[in-house]
Amino acid sequence: MTFSIGQNVIDIEIKALELLKKSISRGQFEMAVNFLYKTSGKIIISGIGKSGHIASKIASTLSSVGSPSFYIHPSEANHGDLGMLEKKDVVILISNSGETSELINLILYCKKLGIPIISITSELNSTLSRESN
Repeated sequence: MTFSIGQNVIDIEIKALELLKKSISRGQFEMAVNFLYKTSGKIIISGIGKSGHIASKIASTLSSVGSPSFYIHPSEANHGDLGMLEKKDVVILISNSGETSELINLILYCKKLGIPIISITSELNSTLSRESN
């Protein structure tokens, strides 16, 4: 019984990955990878809640493979940490809804400095998606 439950979980994950594969635009994906590859600065990743935990893990993994990166908490960014961002950086913002209010100041600051924004969101027509490069 436990084995069949495990197999069912794997089947569910396979279906989720197949849906994800269909949802990624080749052009947008290649643009995001090129921003990351060509940056002479850091990769800053942010999100709040579960998205923040994921962002923190991605930043840690990127640092481990030699890409200078760090996680910035959106609330802390709004209270002085925006100064850690530079024009040569790239920002990845993660939000399921794409409407996370805490990310708005990060978006505005990136736009002001011309910092490219890569978004990871499930909502194509969200504010985050529209404001991303």
